[in-house]
Amino acid sequence: MITLRNICKNIGQNEILKNVSLSIQRGEFVAIIGQSGSGKTSLLNIIGTLDEPSSGSYIFDKYEVTKLDKDEKAKLRRENIGFIFQRYNLLSLLTARENVSLPAVYAGKKTDFRNERAKNLLSDLDLESKINSKPNELSGGQQQRVSIARALMNGGDLILADEPTGALDSKSGIMVLNILKSLNKEGHTIVLVTHDQSIAAQAKRIIEIKDGEILKDSSTAYEKQEIKIEKMKAEVKTFTLLKNQLFECFKIAFSSILAHKLRSILTMLGIIIGIASVVCVVALGKGSQEQILASISRLGTNTIEVRPGKGFGDIRSGRTWLNVSDLKTLRTLPQLEAVEARVNSSAIVTYKNISLNARGEGVGINEIKIKGLELEAGRVLSSDDIKNNSNVVVIDYNGHQGLFADMNAKNILGKTIIFDSKPFVVIGVLKRDANSRAEDVTVRLYIPYTTMMNKITGDRLLSSIITKVADNTSPTVAEQAITRILEIKRGQKDFFTVNSDAIRQTIDENTRTMTILITSIAAIALIVGGVGVMNIMLVSVSERTREIGIRMAIGARREDILMQFLIEAIMICSIGAFLGVILSISLVYFLNYLGVFSMIISSLSLFVALLSSVFIGLVFGFFPARNAANLNPISALSKE
Repeated sequence: MITLRNICKNIGQNEILKNVSLSIQRGEFVAIIGQSGSGKTSLLNIIGTLDEPSSGSYIFDKYEVTKLDKDEKAKLRRENIGFIFQRYNLLSLLTARENVSLPAVYAGKKTDFRNERAKNLLSDLDLESKINSKPNELSGGQQQRVSIARALMNGGDLILADEPTGALDSKSGIMVLNILKSLNKEGHTIVLVTHDQSIAAQAKRIIEIKDGEILKDSSTAYEKQEIKIEKMKAEVKTFTLLKNQLFECFKIAFSSILAHKLRSILTMLGIIIGIASVVCVVALGKGSQEQILASISRLGTNTIEVRPGKGFGDIRSGRTWLNVSDLKTLRTLPQLEAVEARVNSSAIVTYKNISLNARGEGVGINEIKIKGLELEAGRVLSSDDIKNNSNVVVIDYNGHQGLFADMNAKNILGKTIIFDSKPFVVIGVLKRDANSRAEDVTVRLYIPYTTMMNKITGDRLLSSIITKVADNTSPTVAEQAITRILEIKRGQKDFFTVNSDAIRQTIDENTRTMTILITSIAAIALIVGGVGVMNIMLVSVSERTREIGIRMAIGARREDILMQFLIEAIMICSIGAFLGVILSISLVYFLNYLGVFSMIISSLSLFVALLSSVFIGLVFGFFPARNAANLNPISALSKE
């Protein structure tokens, strides 16, 4: 089973083992005895593939161990070797059953099989009542028996026991030795290390070692046989194995986070702040954008408004009013789908004993359509209304609520209201404007612009002209055509245009720029959080080095260790991101409730936030996880 040829082990200038050569046959019970520092434990670790010799040849069964890589040695330990340690080396977060079944997890065995075998092994060792107990709930003898059960989980052809009775009382020690002798009778090869002569005497063969050399071997010389060295077959990864790996990693990661709650929360804090910042910034940007665009949409969708003067605030604009002939000129342009006049006047509107300040808007037949408003009841203005200077009116939602609060919209139709001392019959009632702000309580009355000019303002001047661009025409081209034809007609450019599409594009660009800027600042918080995660994971690897060594000793691959710590980093970041999303949603709803800001949560920002947390976990968790995976098993096990 085991052939060692000229094995040497050097640590610095110290020679721990010197040209050790021996053979161990399958089914033997061998005791290696020697004083502390004699090299017996180092020899046992080399036999168990936990440590590597400085030189020499080690053949296990048909494999040249010194030529195997780390994962191949892990496979050898997982399938053929079971360890019984002096200090038990059980994982404190796992129950007795989970500790015993752990080697089968790495071997890819199914859950039912693992649990049943672990239960049977513990029952055989009189521990059936302790199956769900954790190590701190067990005595030293019970913990050692759990360790023996774990060594047998995957078969345990070779069982290596390092001072298995050293930490036990005499009664428990005798029980453990009897278990080892029973296992040897069942066909298991036992190699036991001890410094106690009475314990060594229980073995069938005693090898005495001193100062790194074999002093005496009680065995009968075996006939040397030629060993045909084979290359270890590549491991076939199954779905069950992958499922086991992931499930075990998630379970350990979750247990570790719960075991260090305060540290985990502090680690998540950077992620929580970063994610909440990103989501809130995007929500604020989107809310502000929607609010601004809603204001623009009152100008109309895809509209161009023509106003007198050189621009907003031009004090000379009153001298350059637009007129009806300008309206007729613009209606000749093929780029425009609709052209309507606007004449505004404010006055008191009265119905019975209710009087309100109102804004009369003299408009054309397409005004309601251009503004994107919808009727609750009745009809809009017609060409006959415009032609006949009719005293008819369409009232908005605020007019409905202010003048006819207790009346249904249909019942309002035909009622007469007084505006600027003139009677007007209500022909239409508008629905609430979805784009209007809640604080907008202005009462608007839509009257034929001809009626407004002839019966209220008394002149032929227009406040502005609103145009709707044809669907197949570029707003920019339409705006250029408007400017050119009016300049020719009026002889000068004493007007300006307001292009809703251009404003919308400008606001979109500015909002996008600000969102990118502020999101970049928020991303810095995420990076800082990621550095915190990496720092904590490095600390975690340092604190759990011994646990890593135990897992490696029972057959964990490098990818198992890598995956375990990587998933823990991702889980910390993901939980942090989830809490950050909850915090951001709470803040958004709270601020919207207070009316401080208008914020709209973007589902895309939530998705990106959660995805970025996984990315941060991967990036900043990889380095600590790789460090953990590359640890030397024996160095990790010896870590206090």
